[in-house]
Amino acid sequence: MNKYSQRSPHRFHIPVMGTGFTIDTALKVAKYGISSVLSLVDDVFIEQMRKHHSEKNDIEYTPISDQDHDSRATRITAYLNLLNKIVINQIDNIRNSDFSDNTELTKYFELLPDSDLKTRYHQMNSETVPENKKLLIKELKEAVTPGSIDVNIMTKLDRDLYIKGEVQDAQFSDALSAFRGFAKSELSSSIIFSAGFNRRLFNYIPQFDDFYPDTNGNLKKNIILKVSDFRSALIQGKYLANKGLWVSEFRIESGINCGGHAFASNGMLIGPILDEFKNKRETLTKQLADTYLSALAKQNKSNPSDSPEFKVTVQGGIGTNEELELLFNRYNVNGTGWGTPFLLVPEVVNIDDEHLRKLIEAREPEVYLSGSSPLGIPFWNLKNSSSELRREKKIAINKPGSECPKGYLISNTEFTKVPICHASKIYQKKKIKEIESSPMTKTEKGKEIFNVVKKSCICHDLAGVATKNLGIDPKATPSICCGPNIVNFSKESTLEEMVHHIYGRKSVPCSETRPHMFTKELSLYIEYLREEFAKKSDCLLDKTTKYFAEFKQNLILGFEHYYELAEQFNNTQREKFIQELDELKKELDLIKLNIAVSSY
Repeated sequence: MNKYSQRSPHRFHIPVMGTGFTIDTALKVAKYGISSVLSLVDDVFIEQMRKHHSEKNDIEYTPISDQDHDSRATRITAYLNLLNKIVINQIDNIRNSDFSDNTELTKYFELLPDSDLKTRYHQMNSETVPENKKLLIKELKEAVTPGSIDVNIMTKLDRDLYIKGEVQDAQFSDALSAFRGFAKSELSSSIIFSAGFNRRLFNYIPQFDDFYPDTNGNLKKNIILKVSDFRSALIQGKYLANKGLWVSEFRIESGINCGGHAFASNGMLIGPILDEFKNKRETLTKQLADTYLSALAKQNKSNPSDSPEFKVTVQGGIGTNEELELLFNRYNVNGTGWGTPFLLVPEVVNIDDEHLRKLIEAREPEVYLSGSSPLGIPFWNLKNSSSELRREKKIAINKPGSECPKGYLISNTEFTKVPICHASKIYQKKKIKEIESSPMTKTEKGKEIFNVVKKSCICHDLAGVATKNLGIDPKATPSICCGPNIVNFSKESTLEEMVHHIYGRKSVPCSETRPHMFTKELSLYIEYLREEFAKKSDCLLDKTTKYFAEFKQNLILGFEHYYELAEQFNNTQREKFIQELDELKKELDLIKLNIAVSSY
């Protein structure tokens, strides 16, 4: 059990970003009470990071090789335990320091948002009676707690383990092994499940007691579901509640205004989604709690210490304090996730100098929703990243495809018994040969080949920002999965500067033409609808008339919600917001679907 509970006093967290950007962010921010999330996809990379941080902190390191039994889970457990140990030491050191200028203890409290704890800190600073001041100092030091070291599993990445061409037991699949690695760790934190429902993974959770209330009714480990809408939260939440498992947080992410993979919805916008959660929260809580408590009783499990409740947090495109306050005040969220802006904070994330400069200079043409992901899911990409430049160079010399050194995204069995990756050299060579020998026209062949060679080796290259920067792999060609919000930030920042920006105490440079997070998402969905319908017209996409009608109708409902929301803004904000809505409404009207859709 952790020496300190990990419950962040902050109003934001740093979400998972790729495999490399936030792999060790906890070591940089948890000591200030800030929670962050790391990916459990790449256990080879995780083992490299464990070696690096063990040596850096003079901690004994014993390698875990690929040939060791259950190596993936064991590597993950060992790395998470290392992070936990280092953070505990950091908190001990902070508690043993004083409130002098520039100490970590002072920084901890200076970074806090306005709160009762921050008020007591100010009282301590102004207290003149020595005994009273001493008591306040003691109280404040005892209140110092680390941010949570949370982990993320993308549930779609659940490759089976093959040995000598034979598939192994399901417990050794990528997702189940990663989950087991977290479940067996010493952490008292949360696991975030993203990318949808994975039945065999969810059915595996009950094997681990840390996800059930202990004899005191407390949970050591929590479940967080990243969801795109209310229906998804209800279905997945009830499924887990039936097993006596409580979802402690629903983390709502914009389907398109985010970094990395974009799980675009059918036009459902973040504002209306948050409004539905707000309006139905009480009902959802009761439904899930009744099911959960009944399941615990049937299993003779301990009851929770408090009435079951869940948090609702939101992330995806947030960029100003005004937007943060709107999310808290209008939609009653419990927290926010800030990802992409932290890519310009090198003391928080892994980013090499070359790509930091490219991100600072990035404008809209360089940041695009690509088809790079071997999973076939739209993927936000930086066009001039080393990974993309290398991919294009290999195409130019007629050697497309990756060596596929890790294979976490393998899924295709078109040409092989054992699945291979769409970005691999093997697959692309075979697929191009098939296309070239087909009866298609030259133009059609060109389109098909382009769709093949645009796939990138992201499972390996996303780690490059860390392996290159730390000297683990100086020849790495990093992939950069920034969200579209990056174009609005153009200056390297410190942690203090970014936290002050989030809380509205001081702003980091931000584009004056930056659209509101709601209208930006709306514009991205309008463009997405336009492109999807164009594909339909070219007979390249199997979408039904009903899909496009629902998509446009959801956008129309979003407009109605936002025009109503605009009345809550001050005059200047309202005028700008309505102007953005009016311009986007004209764009949507230009998309003629030739189907019946309700008017505005």
